[in-house]
Amino acid sequence: MTSRAPVPSYRPTPPLGVHLAGDGVDVAVLAARATGVDLCLLDRDDASGLGWHERRVPLEGPVHGIWHAHVPGVHAGQHYGFRTHGAWDPTRGLRHNPAKLLVDPYARGLSGALGYGPETYGHVTDDAGAGAHDGPPDPRDSVRSVPHGVVVDPAYRGERIPRPGVPWESTVVYEAHVRGLTHSLPGVPEDLRGTYAGLAHPATIDHLLSLGVTTLELLPIHAFASEPHLIDKGLTNYWGYNTLGFFAPHAAYATADAQAAGAGAVLAEITGAVQLLHAAGLEVLLDVVYNHTCEGGDGGQHVSWRGLDTTGYYLHDGGIPARFADVTGCGNSLDFRRPRVVQLALDSLRYWVTQVGVDGFRFDLAVTLGRTDEGFDPDHPFLVGLQTDPVLRDVKLVAEPWDVGPGGWRTGSFPPPMGEWNDRFRNAARQFWLSDAAQAAHGRPGQGVAELATRLAGSVDLFGHGDPPLVRGPVASVNYVTAHDGFTLADLVAYEHKHNEANGEHGRDGSDDNRSWNHGVEGPVRADSPGVDILPLRRRSIRNLLGTLLLSAGTPMITAGDEIGRTQHGNNNAYCQDGPISWVDWTLSEWRRDLLATTRYLLLLRRENAAMQVPTFFRGRPAVEGARPDLAWFAADGGPLDHDAWHDPAVRSLQMLRAVAGSTVLLAINGALDPVRVVLADDRPTHWELAWDSAWEHPGERSSAAIGGGLHPDAGDGVVLEPLSMRLYLERRSEPTGPDRTPFNRR
Repeated sequence: MTSRAPVPSYRPTPPLGVHLAGDGVDVAVLAARATGVDLCLLDRDDASGLGWHERRVPLEGPVHGIWHAHVPGVHAGQHYGFRTHGAWDPTRGLRHNPAKLLVDPYARGLSGALGYGPETYGHVTDDAGAGAHDGPPDPRDSVRSVPHGVVVDPAYRGERIPRPGVPWESTVVYEAHVRGLTHSLPGVPEDLRGTYAGLAHPATIDHLLSLGVTTLELLPIHAFASEPHLIDKGLTNYWGYNTLGFFAPHAAYATADAQAAGAGAVLAEITGAVQLLHAAGLEVLLDVVYNHTCEGGDGGQHVSWRGLDTTGYYLHDGGIPARFADVTGCGNSLDFRRPRVVQLALDSLRYWVTQVGVDGFRFDLAVTLGRTDEGFDPDHPFLVGLQTDPVLRDVKLVAEPWDVGPGGWRTGSFPPPMGEWNDRFRNAARQFWLSDAAQAAHGRPGQGVAELATRLAGSVDLFGHGDPPLVRGPVASVNYVTAHDGFTLADLVAYEHKHNEANGEHGRDGSDDNRSWNHGVEGPVRADSPGVDILPLRRRSIRNLLGTLLLSAGTPMITAGDEIGRTQHGNNNAYCQDGPISWVDWTLSEWRRDLLATTRYLLLLRRENAAMQVPTFFRGRPAVEGARPDLAWFAADGGPLDHDAWHDPAVRSLQMLRAVAGSTVLLAINGALDPVRVVLADDRPTHWELAWDSAWEHPGERSSAAIGGGLHPDAGDGVVLEPLSMRLYLERRSEPTGPDRTPFNRR
């Protein structure tokens, strides 16, 4: 009988990161090309030259690239980092330098700020950070100049509130910055302003609920750092798209008390804020940045992933010497062809759902996350993981569907159940109401109504394909006119050129494709200036854009402050402006109060009418025999909009009739510079009720329309739409009786 070799015992490695376990911690870190890895346990020691006493624990391994150990005697609150040993050969992408303390990519908490001196680089540099990135390793210890990981007890001792579970068709997203939203919000105590706790303060929640939004989307709250070039100019990365840790909350957004109490208190504060928002019925989405990290390009800082396994984490061009392949425009790109990178992102997402309780994510530059050797693949393992993971498949997932690499614009290409930011909607709304109107003011033609109509109806051309077709529905289209990146709504109607001087980049930053219209005067107009006559038209243009956004099929997204006319003074790239340029100004003049009332009213109309909350694409035919088609288009004269009119750039008016689940609405649009007589359309006798007119400064003017007799026309009646205006009519089931009802008083 043939003897058999003994089978080695199988010992699974612990989960990546540092986790409390029994009498200490289990430790695991990926460093596949290192010859050794030390866990560095750090305790404050002001008597030492570096300010820290460091105990190094060599880890076992590697097992499939992972170094691991159980270390007794380590408790919550312990500071730590890693040091790697191995080859320093930058031409082959090997950058092991044990002089550099490395942040754990799985750290649940971080303490301390990133420095910017030469000791934070793996290669030798001067004080300005200049040096050959493929030169010799830098021998200076970085322990005082990089954040430390902190061991965190993940137990949350507050009440867990069930997620609101808002259906996609009822979802209204409100995109906000943690600091900017509440920095000046009246009613929020000074010590809570600009913090996680401030998000959940009753004053903040009251505003969100009174507005009628359902879902708060936060700009990045993963731990992040500023780029060296911003520090050199005395600026910081305000938006946070420069990730330092995919599991740790950004500590600077916590209250001073939580920061003083340590990483566990910071985690508890954001978790508690999410639970309070849930208790109010509000969802929380996180804007997440898995496409790149804060370590910069080839010559960037040596903080975490670069020192652990630069070729394992980052996308390279495949050449010798090794160079990063940058498809993000940020210097580096994480390599989602690598299973461990996919794992990192999925592990992080699951953590934020299960531990913090968030309701979903918006993925920055999401095309990078689906790149293979052949380019973007909608069946990429990461995207398949999002669809099938038992934790992630039921939360809201939204892609920013582009990056700056080859074939990087992929709007409409992501798989269900993902939604996508629809830049085509943004462009169409701005083009019709602003760019085309500006052209018409100079006697030049615009682009007609076809593109706008396609976006109003849910963008089936972008989101209707698939297997099976039409399965995603219009809710996959996250419609927006503005976002954190670009002009605010008020600035779109006041500036034709970006004014980014405060950024210190001599106007090179920020988009030049703004499709804005200043209505004849660049910038603010004083009440006593000759240009004061354009202010009512500017306000109407804001209402037209807002009405287009909130009355269209799809999932609308409002940028924080647009509902009250927030301005960034023409800055369309305020990523580095942590100040009044970016903070929401809650000082409300009369026109800003009117705009707030209009936003609330439009969201009320959307919420109360099923024809404006459609989960499936329109078919253009009746749902049952004898009913209206679910979608029909008409010209200003009340007849069908024929083929020639769809493609005539001179046509600037149309009517859109939607009939869904017993709800019928008619949207009439006049994009011309002159009044237009519109014969209200329908294929049967209908009593209409004028619900909203963008010519109204305040929805309370509906009462005046009733007194004037224009509130209750019938199909076939002629009405006059003012220049550059839109109206919403609701089908009236019976003759009006008693006084007219409007949900808003003038004041």
